[in-house]
Amino acid sequence: MNVISKKTLVEFYESHTQAKVPLEAWHAEARKANWQKPDDIKKEYVSVSFLKDNRVVFNIKGNDYRLVVHIDYLRKIVRVKFIGTHEEYNKINAQEI
Repeated sequence: MNVISKKTLVEFYESHTQAKVPLEAWHAEARKANWQKPDDIKKEYVSVSFLKDNRVVFNIKGNDYRLVVHIDYLRKIVRVKFIGTHEEYNKINAQEI
């Protein structure tokens, strides 16, 4: 999968250093993945949540952080929409961000 944009992840973990290793691991796994449908993701990430419009919420570092992405399964593109703490996530509308 092509992850757009790693820069967003890097900017986040530069100020949240404990997120660096788990986000780098997620990024590496996502780049190697060939997700064709939500079930493919669920096999690897049991705590993942699926929203409308192919949005997916990943729990990062034991649910300390939330990562919201939009997946274009046909084009193999994962777009990072949001990365933040659990508290920050609770303040957003993950469907609209």
